[in-house]
Amino acid sequence: MIYTVTLNPSIDYIVEVEEFIEGGLNRAKKEYSNIGGKGIMVSKLLKNIGIESTALGFIGGYTGDYIKTCFEKNDMNENFTKVRENTRINVKLKSKCESEINGRGPEIKENEQEDFLKKIKNISKGDTVIISGSSAPGLDQDIISQIIDICIEKKADFVVDISGEKLLDLISRKPLLIKPNIDELGELFGIEFKSIKEIIPYGKKCLEMGAKYVIVSMGEEGALFFSSEDIYFAPRIEGKLINSVGAGDSMLAGFVGSLKEGKDKVESFKISVACGTATAFCQDIANKEEIEKIYKKVLIKEYRTL
Repeated sequence: MIYTVTLNPSIDYIVEVEEFIEGGLNRAKKEYSNIGGKGIMVSKLLKNIGIESTALGFIGGYTGDYIKTCFEKNDMNENFTKVRENTRINVKLKSKCESEINGRGPEIKENEQEDFLKKIKNISKGDTVIISGSSAPGLDQDIISQIIDICIEKKADFVVDISGEKLLDLISRKPLLIKPNIDELGELFGIEFKSIKEIIPYGKKCLEMGAKYVIVSMGEEGALFFSSEDIYFAPRIEGKLINSVGAGDSMLAGFVGSLKEGKDKVESFKISVACGTATAFCQDIANKEEIEKIYKKVLIKEYRTL
C-alpha cells in the first residue's frame, strides 16, 4: 500500500480576474476550488492512474468535512485524523501574475498528533509512505523524523518531498526518492545553477548522501533522473502551461506508483514526466487519458548521449 501524508491540507480557492486593482473592487471572471496539500495531490494522481493509496494527515471543521466528502465522491481511501480547528483555505489569485495567500492551518493538539502517529504505526513491511509539504502549527518540530523512524522500524519505504535544510538533514535516512526542482536543489547547496551540466554533481551528491533515486525538475529545461548506475534526461514537451500547482506532486506520484507496480526505474521516470507535464497543461490534476496523450511525446535519453 502507498500512504500519502499531508500534515497541513487545504482547500485551494482559485480566483481569476481580468486585471487586479489593489484597493479597488475586483470581480471574478472565473472561480473554482480544489482540495489541496501536496500529499493529497499525490493521492489524486494515483487514483487517476488506477493505483490505490490511503491519505493520512489532519482535517477539521467544515473545511475538513469538505475534503472528506471529496474523497468519498471520488472513491479515494483516507484515514485522516480529525482535529478541532478548521482546515485552512488558501487563496490563489490569477491575473497578469499569480498571487497566493496561504492559510496558517489548525493548531494540532498533542492527543491529535498521538492519534495520527498510531495510524502511521499500522503500516507494514513493503509499504511506501510519501511525506509531502509543510508541517502544521502545534506539531513536534521533528514530526517527519518520527514518521521516518516508524517506516524504518516497519521496513517500509519512504519518500520525502519537502524543501530547505530539513530535506538536507533527512537525505541520510535513505529515502526511496527525493524530487527537488532546480531552485530547491540550488537552495540545498547554496548554488544558483546556470546549466544542466552544473546540476549533475549535486544530483550525484544526493545519491551519495543516502537517496536511492533523485528526480530534478527543471521547468522549461525538462527533468533529470539519477540512480546509482546512470543518469537520464527528459527534454521539455511543448504545450501551454495552465497550472503549475501539483505538477511536481504528479511527477512524484507517477514515479513511485509505477515503481511499486513493478515497472523498471527508467519506465517509471518516463511515466513520471508524463504525469507532471499533463498536470501542468490542465486546470487540476491530470486524468489518465491526458497522461497517456503526453506519454507518447516523452523522450528519455541517457545523459552521456547528449
